[in-house]
Amino acid sequence: MIKKHKPKLIITGWIFLGLLGVFLFSVGLSSFLYDAIINYKTSIKILFSIAGIGLIIFSIKKSFTCIVKGVGNGNNDKDLNKEKINHIIYRERVLAKGPKVVVIGGGTGLSVLLRGLKEYTANITAIVTVADDGGGSGILREDLGMLPPGDIRSCILALANTEPTMEKLLQYRFSEGKLKGQNFGNLFLAAMNEIYGSFEMAVKETSNVLAVTGKVLPMTLEDVILYAELENGEIVEGESEIPKRCKEISSKIRKVYIEPKMSYPLIEAIEAIEEADLIVLGPGSLYTSVIPNLLVNDMVNKIYKSKAQKVYITNVMTQPGETDDYTVLDHVEAILAHSREDLLDYVIVNTEEIPQEVLKKYTSDGSRPVILGKEDEQILKEKGIQLIKENLIDIKKDYIRHNSILLSQLLIEIAKKKPIKSI
Repeated sequence: MIKKHKPKLIITGWIFLGLLGVFLFSVGLSSFLYDAIINYKTSIKILFSIAGIGLIIFSIKKSFTCIVKGVGNGNNDKDLNKEKINHIIYRERVLAKGPKVVVIGGGTGLSVLLRGLKEYTANITAIVTVADDGGGSGILREDLGMLPPGDIRSCILALANTEPTMEKLLQYRFSEGKLKGQNFGNLFLAAMNEIYGSFEMAVKETSNVLAVTGKVLPMTLEDVILYAELENGEIVEGESEIPKRCKEISSKIRKVYIEPKMSYPLIEAIEAIEEADLIVLGPGSLYTSVIPNLLVNDMVNKIYKSKAQKVYITNVMTQPGETDDYTVLDHVEAILAHSREDLLDYVIVNTEEIPQEVLKKYTSDGSRPVILGKEDEQILKEKGIQLIKENLIDIKKDYIRHNSILLSQLLIEIAKKKPIKSI
């Protein structure tokens, strides 16, 4: 096996070569000028000067290439074109000075937002729900006793700076055999969990491997279970069962809660919230992705006391069995009911019309666009919440998502403003 040299040693070697070039150039120049002017004859020292200049230029180029390769996560020389180098420098120098943003939630909505947000700041902390118990994540949770990796994996990949092939590999889902339906990225996190003996360390090390911009943190390290109390008084256990049961008996959710109730957030998550310029809730499943994070002990209090602007991003579409017929205000009131009345500063809502041919796919499943009710805007204003209305949808392959770039631009603008409320 060929051993790879450590980048620091390589860079040190090129710097040494450059210093040698400076020495040779100085030796050559010192007497060459005298000989050239006084004696009008060339000297062997001209060769020292030329060699010195050459070594200086060569060492600077090689040192710069090594630094860029290290920053760029080990790209080959052939990949280091001008555009890529400029992007790396921009990411490391400009984005590092961007606002500190904490995004709280889970599911597809959160990962979509993160892909856009990393283009505007490198100071991102994603606090992700670990209450899910369905699909491949649920199987790993039950079989291995680990926290569900699905939402965590999606957020890590959204913030990763890796090659397309690696992303395809980690997104790959097996279609045959005993692993049918299982995601390779989930298995990778499960392996890291076994290696390090800690889900927290597994997430950190996976983030390091994939050169993640910012941090991805689970909402808690406790093995929490999500429960819902329905309007008919029934209690439903399990994140994946809640929308199913609501649809079966046509009953809406009154509130959700987690067991054990004394579950605690990570210290890193609390520190990020305290230092944040902006705290974002959503987008994502209201009761099963966003609100569960607020149920962790003292999380709401820490968010409220933070100097950051607090923003909630409503979903574009309602979710069958979870937010049927919900307006913007219904979403906001659910957030406030599980936190406190004065938690939010802003609410962002999409007002762009969705093409009918795309809507058909969703309406057939019982999903509808999330709309502003007649009095929603006035009621939000009375609550001290500023409503931001924009065209924010992005349709790809008939799937409706938020436009992550436009949404991120809005968020960065908010992050740079002074807080509306004083604590």
